[in-house]
Amino acid sequence: MENKKELKGWLNDFGLDHPLVIGGPCSAETEEQVLKIAHDLKNTDATVLRAGIWKPRTRPGNFEGVGALGLKWLKKAKEETGMLISTEVANPNHVDLALEYDVDILWLGARTTVSPFIVQEIADALKGTDKIVLVKNPVNPDLPLWLGAIERLYTSDIKKLGAIHRGFSTYEKTRYRNNPNWQIPIELQNRFPDLPLICDPSHIAGRRDIIFDICQTALDLNFDGLMVETHYDPDNAWSDAKQQITPDSLIQMMVDLKIRKSTDTEADYRNALNTLRTQIDVVDHQLIETLGKRMQIADQIGDLKKQKNVAILQSRRWNEILGKMILEGEENNLSEEFVLKVFKAIHQESINHQKNIING
Repeated sequence: MENKKELKGWLNDFGLDHPLVIGGPCSAETEEQVLKIAHDLKNTDATVLRAGIWKPRTRPGNFEGVGALGLKWLKKAKEETGMLISTEVANPNHVDLALEYDVDILWLGARTTVSPFIVQEIADALKGTDKIVLVKNPVNPDLPLWLGAIERLYTSDIKKLGAIHRGFSTYEKTRYRNNPNWQIPIELQNRFPDLPLICDPSHIAGRRDIIFDICQTALDLNFDGLMVETHYDPDNAWSDAKQQITPDSLIQMMVDLKIRKSTDTEADYRNALNTLRTQIDVVDHQLIETLGKRMQIADQIGDLKKQKNVAILQSRRWNEILGKMILEGEENNLSEEFVLKVFKAIHQESINHQKNIING
């Protein structure tokens, strides 16, 4: 798949003067619930109504969706409000039913994206349709796997494509349900700048109090839209209650969010930006040189450990370094999360250098 202006064609056809907004409940629960939320969202910035019909849960026994019955409710909501409708599909049977009920946008969930076999079956089932198909990132932080799913759909002659960033699972405890790992969708944008990119802040956050901040970050990074789980009674939702917001909250959020310009053509802005970018280039060069010098010292430590037959990993020393760097990071306005990521990477590279010395 090559980047082409046509990739954004379906989004441009909406003619929106704001980011695309997909809103609606995590799960369709009752006909009344779906219709009420749809009517609450019509005539707002929300263009598309979303609702999960089939809910893949991590463990059995949890609510797994109402099934095909919910498609009737979505279709009725579309007829009454004029909103487009969307739902997740996880196998060819889901696709066939969604097409039967004229669902406008289908998306592949994170658990589906990880399986090339399932993605190919869905792509084959969708072949020949003109539906919009969005692909959520896989559970694990794997850009090639994400792109591979999109490419399978593209090679099945499905041209109305987009990506949804919903964050990545991690064994580490963070403030997020799924770590955003923003550098991965940024790299996706760098490779395919015209592929529509939607942020799913609900699944990144896992709780409603930080959804706004995630949305703002996504818009600051030039995302094309937002998919926000919306329920008129979030606390009593049948699934993912903590991460859903009310329709009124979504409407207010779209008022409060700042939409950034992609650039500014004024000479003063361009000159100031170029100056600051040059300063960053200089600092980046210094960073690489400094890291290179650090690894030279790691090589010397490796030589010394080899001579004395000492193990590479020294946990006490590593914990001392980490604790000290976290404190110094705070003094320099660097988050603990960032410092941990940077120094874990540095530590791993140092171990690799020493291992090469000792085993060499």
